[in-house]
Amino acid sequence: MNSTDLMFFAAVAETGGIGRAAARLNTVQSNVTGRIRALEQALQVPLFHRGSRGVTLTRAGERLLPYAIQVGRLLSEARHALLSEGEPRGPLRIGAMETTAALRLPGPLAAFAARHPEVDIELETGPTEQLIARVLDRVLEGAFVAGPVMQADLVAIPVLTEDLVLVAHPAVGDPAALLDRLGRAREAKVLVFRAGCTYRRRLEDFLARQGLVHVRRMEFGTLDGILGCVAAGLGVTLIPRVVAEPARRAGRVSVHPLPDGDGHAQTLLVHRRDSQPSAAFVRFAEQIRAAFPA
Repeated sequence: MNSTDLMFFAAVAETGGIGRAAARLNTVQSNVTGRIRALEQALQVPLFHRGSRGVTLTRAGERLLPYAIQVGRLLSEARHALLSEGEPRGPLRIGAMETTAALRLPGPLAAFAARHPEVDIELETGPTEQLIARVLDRVLEGAFVAGPVMQADLVAIPVLTEDLVLVAHPAVGDPAALLDRLGRAREAKVLVFRAGCTYRRRLEDFLARQGLVHVRRMEFGTLDGILGCVAAGLGVTLIPRVVAEPARRAGRVSVHPLPDGDGHAQTLLVHRRDSQPSAAFVRFAEQIRAAFPA
């Protein structure tokens, strides 16, 4: 039994299948199958129940999994400790909200890549809750999320404050008319990212305070999809003003501020408190502070 065997075992356990584990590990299925069989032979106990729909852990596999995860975490931390000295190099896995990735990060990422060509940047987008979970699971070294963040296991670095606005069809003249339409029209909808998005929760909380608790929702996976459907009159959304401004200037949408206090959302860069940051992440955080001074 070695660390590679345990890494393969954890991948199969977490993905629920040999093929999915092979895809995650960027290898062939026969290699994964061979590693698992070798590990089971070494331990002299089956670790998985095999079935037509995938695999599930045996009792022995359930007991082994926390140790396999811990070994993987320790190896990752050891690698980060070595990479925390000298010139940054190696992978840097960062997460970001869709809006942040689209409007705020291209410049800083380009500048960082030019200064540190030995760093391989991987950027993953998603809603805040998902990104926080990915950082806690050590899949991502850091992520840009919407505050506030109450996780004691995370360090949160303030980056910037976004001005959130309601965005609607250009024919909508003022927020009062917009809210009245949402309350009366059966076809009226709010257009949002999938569950876990902080901006979606902020919009739902705002509407609830206006007494609008039964407005229909339509979920999207992309920012362009939301703005396009708002422009077509399908519904309204809540996003940072900087995202909506190009469409407003083009006459495609109307933009409406929220009451004082409701329209401000802080963007934070979070990372695990108990992990040694890599040199790449330290330099990246410095680049972000320079790009977005307080």
